[in-house]
Amino acid sequence: MRVISGIYKHRRFEIPRTFSARPTTDFAKESLFNVLANRIDLEDATALDLFAGTGSISIELVSRGCSKVVSVEKDPAHFSFICKIMETVKTDRCFPVRGDVFKYIERCDAEFDFIFADPPYSLPNLSDIPDLVLGNRLLAEDGIFVLEHGSKNDFSGHPRFTDMRVYGSVHFSFFK
Repeated sequence: MRVISGIYKHRRFEIPRTFSARPTTDFAKESLFNVLANRIDLEDATALDLFAGTGSISIELVSRGCSKVVSVEKDPAHFSFICKIMETVKTDRCFPVRGDVFKYIERCDAEFDFIFADPPYSLPNLSDIPDLVLGNRLLAEDGIFVLEHGSKNDFSGHPRFTDMRVYGSVHFSFFK
């Protein structure tokens, strides 16, 4: 796993082979952040990384200047890995949360400038995530929500959908 840009640019972190997480590919991640650079200023922004997995998106957000990044991950080994990465770079701007994403969404009363969700593509209720995130007022007024998913999902009919980008098998749907 590689950090693409920012203060930790070119840092690499070895993901344990035992992990079941499917990290966003470097190509897809770099493409996503190129699109975001034209839409949102991440410097001093607040961000929420749901289904954080390896923490790849979280460390990229911290590296690019987010003032606060909350990373929600249920798997204990993945959560520990995220904590280890943040300790390695000695940041106090990432707040890993070990827990169920759906419970976190229900209980969270904070707003975020940027929200990213990368659930398992096979998650039965993946199609409910936009309504849950947007319906619980987690996204700030001018914020952006990006949902990573596979080709089986189509969110183009959602009232807050803006566009979708495809990089190989990775699909990013954007919401405002």
